Amino acid sequence: MSMDEPSASRSVRMPRMPSLPVRQVVFAHELQHVRRVEVEQALPAALKGNFFSVNLEAVRAALEKLPWVRRVEVRRVWPSRLEVRVEEHRPAARWEESRGTARGELVNSFGEVFAASLPEADAAGLPVLHGPQGTAPDLLKRYGEFVEAFRPVGLRPVQILLSPRLSWQLRLENGMAVDLGREQPKSPLGVRLARFIAVYPDTVGKRAVQPAVVDLRYPNGFAMRGAATEGKEK
Repeated sequence: MSMDEPSASRSVRMPRMPSLPVRQVVFAHELQHVRRVEVEQALPAALKGNFFSVNLEAVRAALEKLPWVRRVEVRRVWPSRLEVRVEEHRPAARWEESRGTARGELVNSFGEVFAASLPEADAAGLPVLHGPQGTAPDLLKRYGEFVEAFRPVGLRPVQILLSPRLSWQLRLENGMAVDLGREQPKSPLGVRLARFIAVYPDTVGKRAVQPAVVDLRYPNGFAMRGAATEGKEK
């Protein structure tokens, strides 16, 4: 089997078969992460029969087993071609499950966890989400909210941890950890974080040595621990 790469699509040329064979499989869009060798290994077993009898569901299922493939659509194009549209995963974060996880798990832009590998340089630029199984969508949503919350003070979260007891912690790009704790009806997490960011430039931001940990679990203030101080700021 060989794969051609025309200007607008990729195609897999199939061996001749009697009675209206499928001669070509064409990919409607260039693939960024799916490798040619993976496609060549996945397709032959699914391409049984001729143009009319080939099972399009089997072709779709075979391709959706590939690591970087999220969703596939397949249609017949007369007289001897299949057209394939592949939606690849778009990596948004690295994933670490609380009870341990296989290496190479990522979170896509929909908050779905999938197993695939990225070059080390690309993976290093992604945030790390750490939480119980099934919480990746919530962590990804919160990550976006935290990024926007810290933007006014020029800081960026690079890691979010959600404990099995649903307690939140952030790690910022400057190495400082921010303990947010659990949601509290009388003192919501977002309110406590907004209060801290509002006073950050005149308090923590002016310190020559940044604290290792900022604790925002207090309803009316925050505490700093580690390199800078052991005291509590009101």
